[in-house]
Amino acid sequence: MNVGLFFGSFNPIHTGHLIIASYIVEYSPIDCLWFVVSPHNPMKKKKSLANDYDRFEMVTLAIGNDPRFEACDIEFHLPKPSYTIHTLTYLKEKYPQNHFSLIMGADNYEHLNKWKNYEVLLSDYSFIVYPRPGHSCDNDALPATVIRVDAPLMEISSTFIRNALAENRDIRHFVPEAVYQYIQKHHLYH
Repeated sequence: MNVGLFFGSFNPIHTGHLIIASYIVEYSPIDCLWFVVSPHNPMKKKKSLANDYDRFEMVTLAIGNDPRFEACDIEFHLPKPSYTIHTLTYLKEKYPQNHFSLIMGADNYEHLNKWKNYEVLLSDYSFIVYPRPGHSCDNDALPATVIRVDAPLMEISSTFIRNALAENRDIRHFVPEAVYQYIQKHHLYH
């Protein structure tokens, strides 16, 4: 099975994440998509990061019973900080029957050369890169292991949602209803 791995802090998950995930499952060679909730991206500040299990629960609520998607907390159980190469090595050993493809925005792909063992990632794994505002990905310059998809351009971000919540703005249509209720119930990001 070809499993797409959509890594992220999902702080919080929003409709943009789900639209991209849905597009990639339908218009790329993957069979299913795992939302890999990262405890802490070594390239990001941890200051505004909600609790790991709150973020995992919001992903679980967001995907509901969609059989194309799965919430994955594998990085919660690996040494910190979590490096993609370590996670993939572990997943490859645990699920040898699967082929794993990394899903990332063009903004992250532009900085792939800063990732730990990025050369191994590019040689041993497939990538599916989707567009991000202000970032491009030229098909002619991509290695054979990288596919660029024309997923809808999403101008929504988790940062936008956190800032809106901090300003007491109504974000209910930017996140799935179950995620909105969870954020309200647990007073996240206020």
